[in-house]
Formats: sequence, structure tokens, C-alpha cells
Amino acid sequence: MEILVVVLYCLALLLIFLFSLGQLNLTRHYLKKKKQDKFVSALEPTTDEDLPVVTVQLPVYNELYVIERLIDASASFDYPNDKLEIQVLDDSTDETVECIARRVAFWQNKGVDVKHVRRSDRVGFKAGALKYGLEIARGEFAAIFDADFIPNKDFLRKTVPYFKDESIGVVQTRWGHLNKDYSMLTKLQAFGLDAHFSVEQSGRSQAGSFINFNGTAGIWRKRCIDEAGGWSADTLTEDLDLSYRAQLKGWKFKFLEEVEAPAELPILMPAIKSQQYRWNKGAAETARKNLGKVLRSKIGLESKVHAVFHLFNSSIFVCLLLAALLSIPMLFIKYNNPGYKALFDLGSIFLLGFFSIGFFYWIAAKRMVPQKTGKYYFRIFPIFLTVSMGLSLHNALAVIEGLLGFKTPFIRTPKFNIKSADESWKGNIYVRNNITWLTIIEGFLCVYFIFGIAAGIYLHDFGLIIFHIMLAAGFAGVFYHSVKPAAYAS
Repeated sequence: MEILVVVLYCLALLLIFLFSLGQLNLTRHYLKKKKQDKFVSALEPTTDEDLPVVTVQLPVYNELYVIERLIDASASFDYPNDKLEIQVLDDSTDETVECIARRVAFWQNKGVDVKHVRRSDRVGFKAGALKYGLEIARGEFAAIFDADFIPNKDFLRKTVPYFKDESIGVVQTRWGHLNKDYSMLTKLQAFGLDAHFSVEQSGRSQAGSFINFNGTAGIWRKRCIDEAGGWSADTLTEDLDLSYRAQLKGWKFKFLEEVEAPAELPILMPAIKSQQYRWNKGAAETARKNLGKVLRSKIGLESKVHAVFHLFNSSIFVCLLLAALLSIPMLFIKYNNPGYKALFDLGSIFLLGFFSIGFFYWIAAKRMVPQKTGKYYFRIFPIFLTVSMGLSLHNALAVIEGLLGFKTPFIRTPKFNIKSADESWKGNIYVRNNITWLTIIEGFLCVYFIFGIAAGIYLHDFGLIIFHIMLAAGFAGVFYHSVKPAAYAS
């Protein structure tokens, strides 16, 4: 049994280390791209006569608090009226339906081609709505925005011209954050997303590797969608799935780091968990579905390696949870088996991986907060890592479900239309008073890692004490913020 614990622990650390090296490699490519961008000439402006017809698709489901601002922003695009179509793909079952109907009528009276599209059922969830809308769309291109976004007026002007390159199937932009400073939870989410949309997406693009459409704030060439097999609802991340199928067909993706699309971040831990569950499980489902196609494809070996790390990105939470759970038994195994000391010293690769990840996020922080990078980074990064550890159980279970093929429905993330701390979410009809068994286990894990801290002190082995402190604090924070909304909602 001891041998099994040691092997699994070392394997988890090794996989975390390899993931860290992958992130370090993406950072290298990102820095290389930033140097190259200095010599890239600006895109030539496109005249109105040369602009194509674009269909803006707004897939929504029960979005009472944010739907009006989304429709208003889309109807206000700086784009020729005769070349703009807006589809509100409405699967709602509450008063959102009437709210949409009123706003659509308002803009129709102003001469905007906006349509309220309803289906008889919600089959396929978001993927099904997009597929349904595309069949009746008149645009050659489809711009997609989720309900929590407020795109800027010049969004289409800044993105559509890149489709002059006939090989480009998708143009994806960087997400901005409307309520970044609402709370520490929103600051942490912004910190993580900024790293993904600057270093990760740009790094993959520069390396010539597969990147992904992020589900919103981007534009698809309709022909690209058709050739890739269309939208599919057999994974929770229909965007990642279609992205891989399209790139395997030879289509290129263009990522525009400099173009920002502002969006609302979830403000409650249950909403964050809902979003994280869908992203992590969907990524695992997509890996299960597309890994074989990637390995059998004719793309280069480096691109295949990048794709494997990309598809299994979310699996890092399984490795982190496994290493965390086994780290306490490892303290006692090490204490009782001094001969293992050399083997246990291999755990230092975890420290090397930590510095790789730290550098990855440092470069992202420098990009987003160039004036006060140090202050911002050293205040947010430790808390970000701690909360990420606290979410490892929740996210690892989502990944395992995805890899094993357990199917669950698409669950929307509640929206609030809240930007400042003096605004209240209380009374939001989409917030449920619900404490799950998983939340209870997170509370127990906090106690488990407090025991790990005590065990390290008792055994005079302080090598993992910082790790255990972060785990205890992370699970305590996730437990508290999961219970807190339920207490307020009751």
C-alpha cells in the first residue's frame, strides 16, 4: 500500500510539473509574439461597400437582468444597417420572453433588423440554439455573444476585416471585465482569465498550435462551421469541440488580444462553481471525443503535443487533488522510511513547476497592469493559487465525469447586472438556497489539511507545511463562500 501511495503521489507531481513546463513554453511563445507585433503593420480599413453581411447571434435562457443591455449594445453596432442581422435566440421560460419581445420591437421600429427567435423545445441547449439560428441566418458570418457581454460599438469594424484572408474561419477577441473590482472573487477570476486571454491564447497562436473559440465575443465564418460538421451538443463545451473539428479541417483561427469585449464576472461562489464545472467537464468531454482525431491527423508533432496539453488542461485539477490528498500519508511514510529520503526529494520538481506557473502569471499581470505589476501580482497571485486549490475537488470531479462519459445537462451561470460593491444581488430569482454534499466535503477537507499542518509540526517535517496551509485556507474559503449565499437567500 505504501508503494502505491508513493507511486501515485510522484506521478501526480510529475504531471503537474509537465503541465507547468507547457505553460512556460506558452509564455516563451507569447513573449516572442510581442516582439514580432512591433513590426506588424496595421490592417487596412474596409469601406462599407466591401463589408459582408453579419448575423449577430445572442443565445439566451432566462436572462431577465442582463438581456436588455445585450440587445441594446448589439443594435448599436457601428455597421451598415443593411448588412447587419441580429438574432435573439431565446429559449427562456420566464418573463425574459416578454422583456425580449419589447426590446426587439423597440429596435425594429428604429429600422434595425433584429429578430426574436423561439424554438418549440430546448434540445441541444446553447449549441442547439446556435445551430437553429444559423439555418435561417442571412449573414455570411456569425458573431456570437453570451448574455453577460456588452460588446463595444466598433467590435465588428475591428474584427470583420480579418476575414479577407479566406483561410481564417474564426476571429476571437479578449474578454474584458465589467465588474472586476466588485470583490476579491471577481478580482481572482479576472486574474485567471487575463492570463488565458493574453499569454495562453496568444502563445498558442504564435506557436501555430490549436486555439479555441471561447464561446462568445468572436465571429465564425459560416462555411467554416458547415465544413467542420456544425454545432454539436454532445459536450458541455460546444465551442472547444467545434474549434478542434474546424482546425482539423485546416481552418485557421485569429486571436486579437488588443480587441476587448467587456463582460460580467460571476459574483457568487455557486455561480463560479457552475461555470467552472461546465468548462472543466466540457473540456474533458472534448478531449475524450477528439484526442484520437488529433493523434491521427497530419499536423506536426509539436502541435500534437500542444493539443494534448490543451485538451487535458483541466485534468491538472485531478493531479492537484491527488497530490494534496496523498501528501499527508506521505509525511508518515517518509518519517517511517528514512531510506526513501532521496525519492521524496524529487518533490522539489513541484517547486520548479511553481516558479514556471508564477512566471506565466507574472507576464500576464505585467500585460494587464503595467504600471503597478509587482503590487498587483503579489497581492492577487497567492490568493489565486490558494482558491484554485480549494476548487480542486469540485473541478476534479467535473473532469473525471467528463473523461468517464457521464452526461449532465447544460446549466447556465446566473447573471446579476451588478458592477459595484454597493449594489445587492439579494432578491435575484436565479439564486437558489442550496448546500450540496460536495460543499460539506470541502469543509471536511479544510479540517483534513489542518491536521496535515499539525502532523508536519509534530513530525518536524516542514517541507509541505506551506502547501497544507494553502490547501486548508483554500478549502475554508471555498466552503465559506459556498455556504454564505445560501444563508443570505434563506
